[in-house]
Amino acid sequence: MEDRIEEVLASKVTRGDFLKRAAATGVGLSLLSGLEAAGALAADTATQTVRWISPRGTLDVMDDFDLWVPVKMGYFSKLGITAKLIGGPIGDALACTKFVAQNQADMGYPSPGVLTASIDSGIAVKSIWDMISGQVFDFALPTNSTIKSVKDLKGKKIALGSAGWSTIVDPILVGAGVDPKSVTYVNAGNQWAQATESGQADAGLAWEGLRAQWAGQGLKLKYLIGTQFSKQPSNVYSVRASDLNDSAKVDLYTRFLQGMIMGLEFAKANPRAAAQITYTSRPALQKSLKPQAAYDSFVELAEAYGTSHRQGKGWGYHFPAGWAGYLKVVHDLGQTKKALSPSDVYTNSLVTAANSKADKATAIKDAKAFKLNATFQAVDPGQPRIG
Repeated sequence: MEDRIEEVLASKVTRGDFLKRAAATGVGLSLLSGLEAAGALAADTATQTVRWISPRGTLDVMDDFDLWVPVKMGYFSKLGITAKLIGGPIGDALACTKFVAQNQADMGYPSPGVLTASIDSGIAVKSIWDMISGQVFDFALPTNSTIKSVKDLKGKKIALGSAGWSTIVDPILVGAGVDPKSVTYVNAGNQWAQATESGQADAGLAWEGLRAQWAGQGLKLKYLIGTQFSKQPSNVYSVRASDLNDSAKVDLYTRFLQGMIMGLEFAKANPRAAAQITYTSRPALQKSLKPQAAYDSFVELAEAYGTSHRQGKGWGYHFPAGWAGYLKVVHDLGQTKKALSPSDVYTNSLVTAANSKADKATAIKDAKAFKLNATFQAVDPGQPRIG
């Protein structure tokens, strides 16, 4: 399949030829009812829709600034794309791979545990983009906790928002030398942070961006930071594996990544502008989080998203060493019955193509010209290390 993708990316297909081919093959995606931001796409040659589904059950977070910026700035539309962002169902850890496989969405954002478990169970998806080329997950602790390291979680209770999140935590524990069978998972639903704060659990799963969000909501917690104890990979953008054999779909997803890279470059050039765009795009978020807390959450995420870029690999690169180690851990754990190979799980081909084609200069120019509103002019910008 890797060879096939390289062939597609290397092929010379004109924009006009591509649009004719898309029309001829009936490009158009089915209705996904009952989910936020979902809708039908009438097949037309002017624009194509990519339906992206969140793993969180909500879009009211700062995490997706890389999508809201190109939506707001028109980068997706200039690339012939309408991005439909879907919150997804709450409590179903596998939804963002199952919905993609069932053609109810086109691109999901699964954790590596969900991705590999899905592939192993026959859900035919594959990663085309590694959002954070390193560990994004943390552990939240009550402020009076005596836990100093992940090793201290042995025999403890860990709060989760969904039982399926154990596929995220188990490999992290193994990587730190802790037997997952020694811990007790507490499925506390949407109250898992509160369960941790109150001491109903000894720790709770957290991630970058969520730390600042919880602090902004008044939760008092301290943290074990994932990047300090783990090199395992984090959430990815995955698509149907069969789409990677379709030249039109490869072109579509590459353009989608181009738009997203423009959003990331925009954010790097003007962090407060990217935070403002995201914050004002989600009215419900404005009700739960003050602007400074929203910006602080954005910075945590943006710094994580820039990991591979800072290491000279461009945005979204899958690091083979980190993935090879992770795939061995999940197989040894029994999370995958098969010993998955990297080629079963991800490809860097679209990452490479999108990084080379993205109009970064325009995004940077737009960011520098962007006028902040009074609210975000007043936000303390700090010293973000985005990329």
